[in-house]
Amino acid sequence: MIYPQNFEQKIGFDQIRQILKEKCLSTLGEEQVEDMVFSYHFAIVEERLDQVVEFVHILREEENFPAQYFFDVRFSLKRIRIEGMFLDEQELFDLRRSLETICDIVHFLQKSEDKKEDASPYPCLRRLAGDVMVFPLFINRINAILSPYGKIKDNASTGLARIRHELASTIGNISRSLNSILRSAQAEGVVDKDVTPTMRDGRLVIPVAPALKRKIRGIVHDESASGKTVFIEPAEVVEANNRIRELEAEERKEIIRILLDFSNQLRPVIPEVLLSYDFLAEIDFIRAKALFAEQISALKPVLKNKRLLDWRMAVHPLLQLSLAKHGKKVVPLDIELNEKQRILVISGPNAGGKSVCLKTVGLLQYMLQCGLLVPMHERSEAGIFSDIFIDIGDEQSIEDDLSTYSSHLTNMKIMIKHCNERSLILIDEFGGGTEPQIGGAIAEAVLKRFNQRQTFGIITTHYQNLKHFAEDHEGVVNGAMLYDRHLMQALFQLQIGNPGSSFAVEIARKTGLPEEVIADASEIVGSEYINADKYLQDIVRDKRYWEDKRQTIRQREKQMEETISRYQAEIEELQKSRKEILRKAKEEVEQLMQEANARIENTIRSIKEAQAEKSKTRQIRQELNDFRESIQALANKEQEEIIARKMEKLKEKQIRKKEKKTDKELTTSLSTQTIAEQQAKKDAEPQSSIVPGCNVKIKGQTVVGQVMKVNEKNAVVAFGDLKTIVKLDRLERSNAQLKQADLATKTTYISGQTQDSMYEKKLNFKQDIDVRGMRGDEAMQAVIYFIDDAILVGMSRVRILHGTGTGILRTLIRQYLETVPGVSRFADEHIQFGGAGITVVDL
Repeated sequence: MIYPQNFEQKIGFDQIRQILKEKCLSTLGEEQVEDMVFSYHFAIVEERLDQVVEFVHILREEENFPAQYFFDVRFSLKRIRIEGMFLDEQELFDLRRSLETICDIVHFLQKSEDKKEDASPYPCLRRLAGDVMVFPLFINRINAILSPYGKIKDNASTGLARIRHELASTIGNISRSLNSILRSAQAEGVVDKDVTPTMRDGRLVIPVAPALKRKIRGIVHDESASGKTVFIEPAEVVEANNRIRELEAEERKEIIRILLDFSNQLRPVIPEVLLSYDFLAEIDFIRAKALFAEQISALKPVLKNKRLLDWRMAVHPLLQLSLAKHGKKVVPLDIELNEKQRILVISGPNAGGKSVCLKTVGLLQYMLQCGLLVPMHERSEAGIFSDIFIDIGDEQSIEDDLSTYSSHLTNMKIMIKHCNERSLILIDEFGGGTEPQIGGAIAEAVLKRFNQRQTFGIITTHYQNLKHFAEDHEGVVNGAMLYDRHLMQALFQLQIGNPGSSFAVEIARKTGLPEEVIADASEIVGSEYINADKYLQDIVRDKRYWEDKRQTIRQREKQMEETISRYQAEIEELQKSRKEILRKAKEEVEQLMQEANARIENTIRSIKEAQAEKSKTRQIRQELNDFRESIQALANKEQEEIIARKMEKLKEKQIRKKEKKTDKELTTSLSTQTIAEQQAKKDAEPQSSIVPGCNVKIKGQTVVGQVMKVNEKNAVVAFGDLKTIVKLDRLERSNAQLKQADLATKTTYISGQTQDSMYEKKLNFKQDIDVRGMRGDEAMQAVIYFIDDAILVGMSRVRILHGTGTGILRTLIRQYLETVPGVSRFADEHIQFGGAGITVVDL
């Protein structure tokens, strides 16, 4: 059930129908668009969506899909079902081309070599074409009648061939006679030299001046509009022209006989032919849906046979098309309704996007169940609803004596009567149109009934009691349309979980309402309401802040995972290459040893054959052993060299690969390095004098430190307790001596290991601490350690997140900060990043 009757107009689906009609190739598809209906059968909806998905693939991948001749000849076919009626020449031409298109489409969809349906790239469309009949015999019969350009062929029948041959012969004779008469008339000066025979009323005539018309014997057939020319049919060709008329009449009769004969053959199978045109209409309709899906970047979400809305980045298609004309983009909608949170109560400022959110859900769900793809992320999940009810806009009627509120109540009555657990309700400004207290009470009672019936729905409201109801009842959840308080503009983003503020005071102040009026209104409504609204705004702001933080962390984690997987792949490749190198080296050693063994065997055979003396044999054996040892040593050396050489090549390959992946920062650092080298030539002399143990200071500063270690372009310098790394070009020798306190510190310095741990601690130090939710003593202990560490590692600024709450934690922390000598100042964070809920400390 869809309610009300003008449902499609309210959500904008009538415009979708019009766009689809414009994309159809014929009235066949346009009728299908008009007949498109909402379905609550899961199998039907999924089949329709799969058909469109397959056709989108055809549009993207296939170039030879037959879509050139979509002619609607159903009226002509129905007309010739009456005995004695026949298709005319143009109708026959359209029938042939459209039947060829049907045949080509069926063959295209069944072109898989494997006869199994699963093997087809388009199984749903193939099922659609499975029972469609094609008519190649009728196509061949029409080809025998019509030329490629749609004209009746001369050889369409024996009689027609004879008639047209005689007709051509007669016309040729007349033309020759006329040319002879014309030449004679031109020679006598009766007719001008440039005059040629012409046709009047189907008869060949000669144009003559009126004063000379009696010079040519014949019949005057016509006169020009100006009266300066008459058209005479010479007496010699009158009989031949009469014969032409007779032959033309015979030709028409023969053509009618041919067309009638074909229509008689076609008449028994007209019902089957009409079914084929139903298939052609369905293909035209699916094609239009696929083109529209491409236009709005739509797809098929994960479809579930249950009540569900879990959409990611959903977009209102009409709003998307409208904004695209002005170079703007729609803010996508993320929304979720499930068994635990069935009804979403959306609050927020006026013009904040509540109604757009409502219409987006209504339009996309209706499109989906009408078989249209929808613009949202591919990970979105969608369910099926049996009923959709909507109450949007002003429905007051003078004829029906209905006010705005009465019309809303009428809609509520119908919804309560018909809604169930498979229904989806969409209500804008729930309870509006009457006195707020009673309107809110009635709205709450109606909402309670919806929740009891397990109905799914989305409701927009400004009433506080509905927000409280959503907070206190299972199955109902609050949602807020976000609003930027500083820029005073809507963000058009839905956030589920907390109610939204109407920002009435802020909007009133922005519009220029006098401040005393705003103050008076605030006093009337009471400070408790104003504070509650303010706290609500703070909650939404904080949640948005931490959502952004969480999103940033997720992105960094993803980057880290990609980096780890890349390095793992490189390590695996390196290990694989190492194994391959060892294998090849082992094969080479084996080959070398085989050659050595062959030589040994040859030597032994030579000894036996020569029957050498014992001393000679010992000498040969000794030489053989020496040769074996040298070969073994050579093989080991070659193996080591090969492995070392190939490992070196692998390292060079890895280095080159990393160099290719470096970004602009590396390029910048290289250019900086070149400049530094040039500068180093100038500063070479003073830098070379910086050695461990000498006193130095950073250029432009007065603090003196001692060099602990020099490493290429950097030096490790101790400034009191702090050990840091400084570039050599930033240092200069200092003749000043270290202060006694610094010397004392150095003499009592524990170890270089402790300094290294302090340096590592500085690198890993986090400038933020979150103490929200802690008890007072726990929070103070954490803050004390945090501030001590910050001063120890030399941080210039840190942030303490304590929240707003009652303000006790904030007061305790700031009382402590006033007593710390290392704290220069502290203040609230900028309101955009947390305001009074965060204290920024400068050290």
